[in-house]
Amino acid sequence: MGIRRATRDRWILGVCGGIAHTYGWNSLAVRLAVALLAIFIPGFSLIPVAILYIILGYLLPESQEF
Repeated sequence: MGIRRATRDRWILGVCGGIAHTYGWNSLAVRLAVALLAIFIPGFSLIPVAILYIILGYLLPESQEF
């Protein structure tokens, strides 16, 4: 997959920062998009998004580049 967690550009586990750096996006925009999706998707989506974030945080390796 090629996605790695960020070690320097991180707030919690570095998943959003890693996704942003992999695809050349702004990390703040990725964090905002994830938060908005977790809140505004119809139904109870906050818990599945949080669980997916935690799973990715433990499965993705850390990057020393960013």
